[in-house]
Amino acid sequence: MTTRTSAIEATGLRVSYGGREVVAGVDLTVPAGTVYALLGPNGAGKTTTVRTLSTLLPADAGAARVAGYDVRREADRVRASIGVTGQFSAVDEVLTGRENLRMMADLGHLGRQRARTAVGRLLERFGLTDAADRRAATYSGGQKRRLDLAMTLVSGPRLIFLDEPTTGLDPRSRRGLWDLVRKLVAEDGTTVFLTTQYLEEADRLADRIGVLDGGRLVAEGTAAELKRLAPGGHIELRAAGRAQLAELARRLPGAAPDPAALTVTLPHDGSVGALRRLLDSVDDGAVTGLTVHTPDLDDVFLALTGRLAATGTPSQEAPV
Repeated sequence: MTTRTSAIEATGLRVSYGGREVVAGVDLTVPAGTVYALLGPNGAGKTTTVRTLSTLLPADAGAARVAGYDVRREADRVRASIGVTGQFSAVDEVLTGRENLRMMADLGHLGRQRARTAVGRLLERFGLTDAADRRAATYSGGQKRRLDLAMTLVSGPRLIFLDEPTTGLDPRSRRGLWDLVRKLVAEDGTTVFLTTQYLEEADRLADRIGVLDGGRLVAEGTAAELKRLAPGGHIELRAAGRAQLAELARRLPGAAPDPAALTVTLPHDGSVGALRRLLDSVDDGAVTGLTVHTPDLDDVFLALTGRLAATGTPSQEAPV
């Protein structure tokens, strides 16, 4: 049963197309008021997972509760509690920004006064007041995406699904959308379920991250926890001289010296405790500087999604 602190709970979620399993037994728990990012290569099952949780696609097996409601038996209540922003904009470019928002208010059966208040607040919040009465066809890509997200929020959903929301945006527009998402969570307590292929996006926004490959959740945790799963973390120590370099290479297990650069490199997980122990083992004056290199989410993505590929079972997600 979903608790008050869980916005999404899914157990054993399975979806197949033509006898081929696209979502293969996914278990998820997303706390309310957080950002959860689902990463994965093309065809991993990300969009299918979103469509299933948002009641747009029935699961073949498993159970899921979203916003406290069963997605199969209480689909109407789920839909009334969520908003969905897909990969492709829902903006009607013939209408103005204000008219697009009013249309969503009408679809949500908001009263006239409530609709007027909601539309005005969203135009201001999303920086669209000056463009409100222009046709959306004249908007920049970033403005259209902001309007698209604003349209999702007209009815005040408790949970929003963002399926690759910044695809095609320039870096400035992408960061602007990130700021809006952070405010939704921090100020309104909204839960955000995000799918993305921009690893920096997940790193910047998500409280927890799941890595999906071949329809399976192959890893889950905070960005810091996931980075520890990828190989390649190391520390580079700069020695004070050649004698110190030789001594460091002799005393530190796994150290690889570089006489030309007067450095030694050794594997390291980037944790504070391990760094403290390393520094305690080094004589004063032997080292003039150090650099900590930790794996980023690119390394995690390649390491984790490569595991299934190595077994000969690449993921392919059928379009819906």
